[in-house]
Amino acid sequence: MAQKKRSIWRRLTRIVLYTLGVLLLLITGFCIYVVSVSHINPPKIADQSALQLKRVQIDTNCYTLGNNWFRKSKSGLYELYVEGAPFERGVIYGKLTDELVKRQEDNFTAQIKKMVPSNVYRNFLRYFIGFFNRNLADNVQEEFKEEIYGISFSASDDYGYIGTRYERLMNYHAAHDIGHALQSMALVGCTSFATWNGRSADSSLIIGRNFDFYVGDKFAEDKIVAFYHPAAGYRFMMVTWAGFTGVVSGMNEQGLTVTINADKSSIPSGAATPVSLVAREILQYAKNIDEAWAIAGKRKMFVSESFLIGSAADNRAVVIEKTPDSMEMYSSGENFITCANHFQSKGLSHLSSNEDQKKESASEYRFERLTELLSNDPSNTVQKTIDILRDRKGLHNADIGMGNEKALNQLIAHHSVVFEPRKRLVWVSTSPWQLGQYVAYDLNKIFSMHGLQQNTEVWDSVLNIPADTFLQSRAYHNFEIFREIKQKIMDGEPADVQMLVASNPEFFHTYVLAGDYEFKQGNYDLAKKFYEKALTKVIATKQEEDKIRSQIKKCEKKLKH
Repeated sequence: MAQKKRSIWRRLTRIVLYTLGVLLLLITGFCIYVVSVSHINPPKIADQSALQLKRVQIDTNCYTLGNNWFRKSKSGLYELYVEGAPFERGVIYGKLTDELVKRQEDNFTAQIKKMVPSNVYRNFLRYFIGFFNRNLADNVQEEFKEEIYGISFSASDDYGYIGTRYERLMNYHAAHDIGHALQSMALVGCTSFATWNGRSADSSLIIGRNFDFYVGDKFAEDKIVAFYHPAAGYRFMMVTWAGFTGVVSGMNEQGLTVTINADKSSIPSGAATPVSLVAREILQYAKNIDEAWAIAGKRKMFVSESFLIGSAADNRAVVIEKTPDSMEMYSSGENFITCANHFQSKGLSHLSSNEDQKKESASEYRFERLTELLSNDPSNTVQKTIDILRDRKGLHNADIGMGNEKALNQLIAHHSVVFEPRKRLVWVSTSPWQLGQYVAYDLNKIFSMHGLQQNTEVWDSVLNIPADTFLQSRAYHNFEIFREIKQKIMDGEPADVQMLVASNPEFFHTYVLAGDYEFKQGNYDLAKKFYEKALTKVIATKQEEDKIRSQIKKCEKKLKH
């Protein structure tokens, strides 16, 4: 009997070991497959002589390379001009901005480590993104692949464990899409709008936008106002960061503008054309709304996005709404148009995902506040546009706290920009956020330059808009205190909770932070009171409200034991 049991046990052991061996082989095979398919081959470039070019330093933080140039303005903005064929201009871009390309990746990866502290999970994400983007190169225009490849020669050597320099830069162009697809309940909360004809003081088309994209303070330090003269297509400008050739905010020489706003998406099944590269193609090759529509229709995307398109030729603006499966054009029928993070067209506004977005996110609230501000003064100007972009209040001028996602100015913006397409004028915000001066650029003047012979400002100083007086206020000083204490709490350091509350008392998240701090200290009764106080304030999203209520239940459970 004992021998029979031993025989059965040996047989079971062999089956288990065999099963484990098969599973190990399958996992190993899958890992090998993921690594192999995530590899992105660079484009083949017959003439790589541009790699031998060298930049010339003509002053501190000012370099030239032929007609191309790169400098740091007194405004704190970097300014870049590049021209030529795709690979060549990519190489030149990289050589001129070499230090920034490396620093931006350092800042980006450092922030990712903060957001995802687990090495195991970061490695999982690395392979997930590699697998997800396995067909990325097939969906990117050859021109843009060549340009990105050219820039990649200036990328850091420190992140080979993530991928080759080219693979990393390609994947970074899809980061916006992956990020808002995987975190569809925590979208970037951008806002844009336009006025024209009777709603603008001089009938001109005026477009304003806040790009509320936050990947840490360091990432937002080195903004670039880039001016492109490509070998094919129209000359254009865009506000960007080093190593990124996609477009989030830009205007071309024809007076066509493109800005993008994320909308709610389901988790996609595979890669398509990154949103920013669709916007780049529109900016480089479209001169009016019809041409922008045609280009957008040619490209498949894996997330949902709104493109606010302004056109000097049409003297109006529309929103092209695009999902992975469909596309609609929204025209307000008025002399103004507004755009937050939900669809408005007849074809897409009734999607269940869009209805959820309006109910659960801050998008609908910001949309209503924007409409309210535009209604208060029907004769818009550039200055009034900037005033709206800087607005920190809630509906009916309610105090909803500084930094609330429901405000148009959430005090996190990477940049803010205003366009006057007919005049080819653009105003770009300077730090901090939308609060510094807005620097004016005249595209006609910039594109008539033939290189940069000396380090000189290229802005139009007469048209610059002064910094917000809020910067000199006690309220702004208090917000700085709030951010300092918030960071201490997030870093697990001792913090003065009472000072936190006093610095930003109308912001719901102030009390969430205080509650979280006291909860970790084991002060559950006090934590509960802070969470309950948060519920009396204007809460940005349904997700955040649910989290607060969940924390209250945890406190009550702890207090019972």
